[in-house]
Parts: sequence; C-alpha cells; structure tokens
Amino acid sequence: MAPVAINKDTFASTINDSEIVLVDFWAGWCGPCMRFAPIYDEASGRHEDVTFAKVDTEEERDLAAGLEITSIPTIMAFRQGMLVFRQAGLLNGSQLDKLIEQIKGLDMEALKKQAAEQQA
Repeated sequence: MAPVAINKDTFASTINDSEIVLVDFWAGWCGPCMRFAPIYDEASGRHEDVTFAKVDTEEERDLAAGLEITSIPTIMAFRQGMLVFRQAGLLNGSQLDKLIEQIKGLDMEALKKQAAEQQA
C-alpha cells in the first residue's frame, strides 16, 4: 500500500487505528528526503501489514513543531499507538526492513508495563 499523507487532524487517528505505523517527516526542498522517498515507497509494498504515512513539514509546521522535528528526514515508528522509534537521517532499504522486523518483534505488554511504571 502506498504511503498516505497525514496532517494534524489525522495524525492521532492514524497512529491509534493501526497496529504499526511509520511516519516520514519530509519537505520538498530536502535532498535527503527526496532520496529516502523511493526507499520508503518500496518498503510500503513489501510490508503491507504496516501503515506508511508521510508528513510534509512545510505544510504541517504546527504538527512538526509539536513533535519537535528539528531535522529531516525524520522517521517515527508507532506500535499500538506507542512511540517505539524515532530517528533523523536516511535509512537504506535493508535498514528500514530490519527496523520494521524489530518493531514487529517487540513485546508490547512489557513495554506498556514499563511505561506505566515510569508514569507512577
């Protein structure tokens, strides 16, 4: 499935309504973002059980600022609505595939328990 464009109005529902969501923060003027785009698009075809989303930081400045995006491309990964990965910079196809497999392998019950303990 091709990546979907999301904005401040659809961000929360996108990450909460899907098991695994990757979000690519990018801009049209960003050379590394343009190099990463086809890698991201190709990965979306290999991982149909993952939602691939894109946020144009030029059009969604408030969303990017609220998420403290200071460098692009930045990729964020969510599983069951929980942020499990965040990194600025390019990933190649094999790195992206490996990241996705690691996210799929996470013990979410343990992570949720750890998060609850940290909040207490």
